Amino acid sequence: MTALTPALDSPADPPARRTLHPLVHAGRWIAADLFSTLLFVGLYAVTHSVFAATGLAIVAGIAQIVYLKLRRHPIDAMQWTSLALVVVFGGASLLTRDPRFVMLKPTLIYAAMGAVMLRRGWMVRYIPPIASPWSGDVVVVFGYVWAGLMFATGAANLALALTVDAKTWAWFLGTFPLASKLALFAVQYGTTRVIVMRRMAAAA
Repeated sequence: MTALTPALDSPADPPARRTLHPLVHAGRWIAADLFSTLLFVGLYAVTHSVFAATGLAIVAGIAQIVYLKLRRHPIDAMQWTSLALVVVFGGASLLTRDPRFVMLKPTLIYAAMGAVMLRRGWMVRYIPPIASPWSGDVVVVFGYVWAGLMFATGAANLALALTVDAKTWAWFLGTFPLASKLALFAVQYGTTRVIVMRRMAAAA
C-alpha cells in the first residue's frame, strides 16, 4: 500500500518493488494481511473456539513479520500496522470472547487505502507517456473512483461483521473485494483506451 504514492515509498525498497503498479502492490499487501484474518475465520468456523482461532491469527501475523526479517525484506509502516491490528483486535477478541473484533480489522485497512487514494492524481504517473497527455483528467476521476471502492468495501465489511455469522462474512471477504477490483480495473482500462483513441484521432 505504501507504493500508492511516491511520498509513501520506503527509501530502502529495492528498485523492482518501486516499479510495481500501485494497484498490484496494494492487492498483494491486502492478500498478505488478510491471510491471518481468513485463518482466524476458518478455524473459528470449524472449532467455534475464540481462543484457538485468535491465537492462530496472532501467530500468523507475527510469523509474517519474522519471515520478512529473516529474508531481509524491508518492512514498511503499514505492515507493522497490520501486525498491531492483529495483536490489538485479537487481544480484544480473547478478552471479550467475541470474534467480531478480528472481523472488523479489514474495515480499517480499506479505510486507510481509500484515504491514500484521495490524493488527487495519484494514478497519473503510472500512465504510459504516449497516453498521458490525453488521459490526465480521466485518470484523476478514476483515482477517486478507486478511493470510493475502498471506502465502500470497508463499509460493507463493517456492516457484515456486525450482522452476519463468520462463515457468511468469510465468503464475502473471499469474493467481493477481488471481484470488484477486477471489474473496476476492466472498466477503467476500456474507458480510458476509448477516450484516448478518440482524442488522438480528433487531434490528428
